[in-house]
Amino acid sequence: MPTPVATSPPQGRRMVAVAILVSAVAALALWAFAWPATRTAPRDLPLGVAGTAAATAPLKSQLADQGGAFDVHQYADEAAAREAVKDRAVYGAVVVTPQGVRLLTATAAGPVVAQLLEQAVADQAPQGAEVRTIDVVAAPAADPRGSALGASVLPLAIAGVAAGAMVTMLGLRGIRAVTSLVLAAGAVGVVATAVTHSWLGVLTGNWWAEAGVLGLSALAVGGAVAGCAALFGPAGIGAGALTMVLLGNPFSGVTSAPQLLPEPVGFIGQLLPPGAGGTLLRSVSFFDGARVAGPLVTLAVWVLLGLTAVLLGALRRRPAAAARDEAPTATEAVPVS
Repeated sequence: MPTPVATSPPQGRRMVAVAILVSAVAALALWAFAWPATRTAPRDLPLGVAGTAAATAPLKSQLADQGGAFDVHQYADEAAAREAVKDRAVYGAVVVTPQGVRLLTATAAGPVVAQLLEQAVADQAPQGAEVRTIDVVAAPAADPRGSALGASVLPLAIAGVAAGAMVTMLGLRGIRAVTSLVLAAGAVGVVATAVTHSWLGVLTGNWWAEAGVLGLSALAVGGAVAGCAALFGPAGIGAGALTMVLLGNPFSGVTSAPQLLPEPVGFIGQLLPPGAGGTLLRSVSFFDGARVAGPLVTLAVWVLLGLTAVLLGALRRRPAAAARDEAPTATEAVPVS
């Protein structure tokens, strides 16, 4: 009867490590995706109020009693409030007039936010009063709920991770790696815009500007992953992928708004490429480029840091490679008699 082969201690420890690691990743993914979704509520959500001081005072007092849910901005009239909505200074505005109350919204900035504002203003309005809602910047007819735009964040993050991983696994270093990442990001931007704008019709802005945003977002993710791998080895791919996919995607706030996520999740999400890219894409596609400076700088910083890390990783490997080339082989070290 054959004797059973016992599993060696190192192999046993590896099996346990795999089980623990996979469980930890699953727990992280569930926390990152499910926890913010269960804590969705307005937190300092920018909201405008337009009208005379006497007419808006009761409404502002009621909004102030919401426990910091709204960051109220006062505007002189409806025209000023409309411009603020179009400029993305506020998500909506309540206009108080002798004829009644009107709510200005922008479903293009987030249908979930628009619905939340409708409910909140209706609850604060006098009993029996009708609140007329005007969609100042409407979401595209092909994506009225913003679901397609929200679903685009994960594929872009995966594409960026794939680009960074492939550059690393193919052994591309230095300028070659940077060039490959830039070309891949450019291709992703063009293909993604062709799908979302030309085919699906969920983006409605300038075609090439949207392609630039999508490509820049992919480059920020790909550069970060490749940069981590260049500095820390293959483990850097895993760390970069976990950060961009398991944190960047659910923390992005693209499906709702950063101000609806629990603190500091919304803030952190806007500092990561998926969140900054989603915010920038909304501004470029629906708001004529309003408020693009912040997310654009965020993406540019990620690109700069990632590509710099790729170049530094290549420079660090050169001395080691040269030392290996100059080291005598065993045949050279032993004299031949």
